[in-house]
Amino acid sequence: MAKEITKIIKLQINAGAANPSPPVGPALGQAGVNIMAFCKEFNAATQKQAGDLLPTVITVYKDKSFSFITKQPPGSVLLKKAAGIASGSGEPNKKKVATLSKAKLMEVVNTKLPDLNTKDPESAARILAGQARQMGIEVEGM
Repeated sequence: MAKEITKIIKLQINAGAANPSPPVGPALGQAGVNIMAFCKEFNAATQKQAGDLLPTVITVYKDKSFSFITKQPPGSVLLKKAAGIASGSGEPNKKKVATLSKAKLMEVVNTKLPDLNTKDPESAARILAGQARQMGIEVEGM
């Protein structure tokens, strides 16, 4: 029989750098989860992706045990990394901060595709191109 789920917690945590300070500690503490056990397990599982911001879904069960799923970094983080910029534009329609080739966009699409609500790479490219436009990044060929 499956365990009874009591709570689902969604956090964005830097890979390999989970610690008991906010936001991890308070969110898990309220659910009664062993914070240090989660931190050790999360850091071990995400060691290869160190430095990336990972959306994480933590499922807490009735017996206070937990399981977690990490997703790919947010599209905006991947686009900034691909464009080589620190932040998006304050005025995306007027001021462009970078230009991205379609090949670079497709690399981002290949990384982000499992988390998007489409399985078609062209649709995913249009989704991420729209996100890039809203950040002030111009995409060539889109």
